[in-house]
Amino acid sequence: MGKKKVLSERELKEMVYPSENDVLCIAVKMLGYDRVLVKCQDGHTRVCRIRGKMKRKTWIREGDVVLVSPWDFQGEERGEIFWRYTANQVEQLRREGILKIE
Repeated sequence: MGKKKVLSERELKEMVYPSENDVLCIAVKMLGYDRVLVKCQDGHTRVCRIRGKMKRKTWIREGDVVLVSPWDFQGEERGEIFWRYTANQVEQLRREGILKIE
């Protein structure tokens, strides 16, 4: 199996922009297991779960900017986190005017 190569955040070049269904959010509180309370740009506060693919590879802390896909049902209360932005990416989103929450 071998060891996995660890990438530093500076080496990540990929930038994911929100589509019409996705919402930019800030992680407010870690609720345990794989759930996070987030404050979203659309004014809602959601309880979101961390996507299984991200769970052990990407660590999310309070104050991180994440990209959330609201669920089809309970869309105003729940969602799924599928991307975490690095500090450089957050600054780029602010410069472009995409991120409007503090």
